[in-house]
Amino acid sequence: MPSQTTGTFLGDETGAGQPCSHPAAVPSACCLHPPVPMLQRPPSPHPPYSHLTRVAPAYAKIGEMLLALFRHHQWSRATLLYSDSNAERSCYFAMEGVHVVFQEEAFHMAVHSFDESSRHLDLDDVVRALQTGERVVIMCASGDTIRNIMLAAHRQGMTNGDYAFFNIELFNSSSYGNGSWRRGDKHDLEAKKAYSYLQTVTLLRTVKPEFEKFSLEVKSSVQKQGLHEDDYVNMFVEGFHDAILLYALALQEVLKFGFSKKDGEKIVQQTRNRTYEGIAGQVSIDANGDRYGDFSVIGMTDPETGTQEVIGDYYGKQGRFEIRSNVKYPWNHGRLRLDESRVSEHTNNTPCKSSGGLGESAVTGIVVGALLGAGLLMAFYFFRKKYRITIERRTRQEECNMGKHRQLREDSIRSHFSAA
Repeated sequence: MPSQTTGTFLGDETGAGQPCSHPAAVPSACCLHPPVPMLQRPPSPHPPYSHLTRVAPAYAKIGEMLLALFRHHQWSRATLLYSDSNAERSCYFAMEGVHVVFQEEAFHMAVHSFDESSRHLDLDDVVRALQTGERVVIMCASGDTIRNIMLAAHRQGMTNGDYAFFNIELFNSSSYGNGSWRRGDKHDLEAKKAYSYLQTVTLLRTVKPEFEKFSLEVKSSVQKQGLHEDDYVNMFVEGFHDAILLYALALQEVLKFGFSKKDGEKIVQQTRNRTYEGIAGQVSIDANGDRYGDFSVIGMTDPETGTQEVIGDYYGKQGRFEIRSNVKYPWNHGRLRLDESRVSEHTNNTPCKSSGGLGESAVTGIVVGALLGAGLLMAFYFFRKKYRITIERRTRQEECNMGKHRQLREDSIRSHFSAA
């Protein structure tokens, strides 16, 4: 990129087609050399570049949010379950962010991944694997797959208060965390019961009038193009809006101070360490060019009707998780007490591969084999001891009989000689 000019990249790195790279990588490479600023909407899994500003929370911010949630509940153990079946690997990177943060806190973790596009996927087996892990399960997958997992968990008796489930729903069609159990099918009643122990983590929910107006305008524009989607305004659309707004604010300040619009270095500086009002609420960018993550937690507040509401919010800049006071929080007034006393050993503690631990049947086989082996050893020990005692008794008896026989012979000989 020639140094005499500057450009601003407003990009989306969720494009498919390249399983080992991301569309943001090409403009990011250009941004390694000033003065080109780059405002990127979705969180990148790679370390930030010097001129890269992320106008959405990085994946690690999800981990920071869940860490605050775990501290609220006083938990320190978790099972991470995620789908790793698309080219973008959004759930993989989301779980990687959680894993890194939890690992720094020395939390105990079990990690399982699956391919939800596989024809051979058996969610009953997936749920059985969860039973060998921890009591708090953090999941990331499509909405329908999460529902099927919760149905399987309910049928296996895991929705009675012994387990807590969380769903990271940032990348699906309902990107604002709809998390709904209702599908209008025969499983709705069962799903409603199962979802009473599922909470959904999503971007901070907003009630700003400006956002509602923006949503209607986007919806109208999209429908005029002949497109009909379930979710017209999601985190991606919001991010593009806020990225353009941030660039406009930074450029305005650069020009105000007498610098050129071609001075990318100055523009980048004006995007850091600042807070401005985005379309859905306040946007805060740190010194590294990353947006602080603000999230909401959605839970079922009325098990009878299945009503789901925002029950808590996390504010990334303050690192604070707050329970909303105007809602009925499930799970024992805001804190769910789980038995974390049991210690499980997990052979795979990174989200880089599918869980490589032993299956339930393998563990059962090892235990049964060990018990049989111990039984055989004990049987051999007692048999050997009894056999030795029997031999010793028989030897003493034979020695005693031989002694008596010898005595009788001697007495007989003496009698014979006496008679002679």
